[in-house]
Amino acid sequence: MAKLMRAVAWRRLERPFTRKSKFREKSYIRAVPNNKIVKFVMGNQKKEYAFRLILSPKVDIQLRHNSLESARKTSNRVMEKQAPQNYLMKIRVYPHHVLRNNPLAAGAGADRMSTGMKHSFGKSVGLAARVRKGQAVFEINVNKEKLESAKLALTRARMKLPCDCAIKVEQIPAKIA
Repeated sequence: MAKLMRAVAWRRLERPFTRKSKFREKSYIRAVPNNKIVKFVMGNQKKEYAFRLILSPKVDIQLRHNSLESARKTSNRVMEKQAPQNYLMKIRVYPHHVLRNNPLAAGAGADRMSTGMKHSFGKSVGLAARVRKGQAVFEINVNKEKLESAKLALTRARMKLPCDCAIKVEQIPAKIA
């Protein structure tokens, strides 16, 4: 399997080059890679919760699907151990953006294989969610006694993301029956 490129190669939020060609088959991305995120909603959805904790980035960024999945796994593991069935966790972004890479060969004789960089389109290598500053990425709903567990879970998730993130605690207003 190919080595995964570092997040610094993909995290800038800029408009991607879109190729326009007189040949239709060269004007679109042929294959979209599979999304690595397994679940978007975890925990007990039927219960009422008093607090909502939100993890949001402090800058505009692209978050790859593999970093979102690893953050989901670590935070969900903490919540399952410390608050089984007493939480509701959601991933609030979806990786739509297809990341492309134009690999250039290096070494002897590579100049005859490479086709150059002018209007390079590249092959799809992954997916990313384009996230704005302050937009919610993860959300955990808990009651007051499990608030510290949720903060720990979001702190662990923050370590897996390639940006500085903030954790915001909100109180959910009680529903009037």
